[in-house]
Amino acid sequence: MSNTGRYTEEVTEHTALMDGHIAEAHPDRKVAIARKRKSKSETQRTYGSVEQSESSGSGVVHRSTPPVPPQAPPSEPQIEELELKYGARHVIKLFVPVTLCMIVVVATMSSITFYSTKGVYLAYTPFHEESPYAVTKVWNAIANSLILLSVIALMTVLLIVLYKKRCYKIIHGWLILSSLMLLFLFSYLYVEEALRAYNIPMDYITLTFVMWNFGVVGMIVIHWKGPLRLQQAYLIFIAALMALVFIKYLPEWTTWVVLAVISIWDLVAVLTPKGPLRILVETAQERNEPIFPALIYSSTVMYCLAATTAPGAAGEGEQRPRELRPLNPHGGQGAEGGDRASGGTGGAAAGFDAAWHARAAEQRSLRVDSTQPPHYTTRVERHPMPAQPPPLDDEEKGVKLGLGDFIFYSVLVGKASSYGDWNTTLACFVAILIGLCLTLLLLAILKKALPALPISITFGLIFYFATRWAVKPFADALAAEQVFI
Repeated sequence: MSNTGRYTEEVTEHTALMDGHIAEAHPDRKVAIARKRKSKSETQRTYGSVEQSESSGSGVVHRSTPPVPPQAPPSEPQIEELELKYGARHVIKLFVPVTLCMIVVVATMSSITFYSTKGVYLAYTPFHEESPYAVTKVWNAIANSLILLSVIALMTVLLIVLYKKRCYKIIHGWLILSSLMLLFLFSYLYVEEALRAYNIPMDYITLTFVMWNFGVVGMIVIHWKGPLRLQQAYLIFIAALMALVFIKYLPEWTTWVVLAVISIWDLVAVLTPKGPLRILVETAQERNEPIFPALIYSSTVMYCLAATTAPGAAGEGEQRPRELRPLNPHGGQGAEGGDRASGGTGGAAAGFDAAWHARAAEQRSLRVDSTQPPHYTTRVERHPMPAQPPPLDDEEKGVKLGLGDFIFYSVLVGKASSYGDWNTTLACFVAILIGLCLTLLLLAILKKALPALPISITFGLIFYFATRWAVKPFADALAAEQVFI
């Protein structure tokens, strides 16, 4: 048994528990094995090895933290349940704002005649469809639509170029200027016409005070920070306001042709490999940046929480095991001083490099002195955790829809309601929601960015013309003959 001090014997957990002669021959190992048994019964942890060095004869038990078992992948029923859960939640979270936006537009068209009267048109529509011939109105509408589409395509390409060149200040200035016009100028016109329509008196001082607060709060919550519901309300109001502007300042036939042309443009811009909207989405994903909140309606908070860690340290944020160091009762200060010295400039020359410190931080060292009675002192060192963004819970896994989709949905429903036929209005409303459902279904199947306009607008146009030219005359004939279904 005297030769046992000349070599290092590797003892696994099971041999340390079963080999009684090791514990009988060496009291220090007996203490180590007893501690192993106690720790095993209390914490159910696995340990490394028991080593005995030639010079000191003291046993060192290295306690390494067991690896965290990998989580089992979710089963197929769980995946289907999650997809169903988030799919239904996504539908509801999009139905509510789209419905609210269309309700605001329809209520405005029904109560305020200012947006139903024509006479002033946009500069992008030089053909005003004043001819009594249908052929002339058709080519006027097509020409106006192509001119407007060219302007939209040019502005979109300019936005993509600025985003590619990282000209964020120019983009933010552009969006802030647009928001200022909508929240102050167009909102003032809307409030003025609403007060006039409902015959509500208000002095200019109060109106200025109200509009100033309304505009400033809107700029803050859209372009900076604010409550989520308030931001969503402002975005819905802006979309409804833009829809009312299009309905008022676009010629009659041009409005319908614009809806069809914009749907085709949306299809090309998102799905083609060199489409501008696809380039925008892919660039934002590559840079891990959110798209500008002024362009996107989101069901979650849009401003991002930036992490202070480097990109390469993403996997280093896991909690490290605590380091337990029982110290020598007689030489504790010296050991601590040696540890500090090894972490300084001279530690690397002595062999205590960064790799050694990393291994030491990941282990728990339990040192037993065989010449003295076993006295242990435990020191817990907590390593600072790097700042990380909080994990997303179920409520923060939101959906996003472009404000342009809100605008043209509302244009279709609002234009249908301007003729006073509620059957046509309801048909267009239902058609848009059905198209949105199908778009979300395709989004869940294909799992990539899809345009939200084509299906909904196509259904809306089909339902509008079918209801106005087929269902409405049929319903009027039934009512005239006093036949009720």
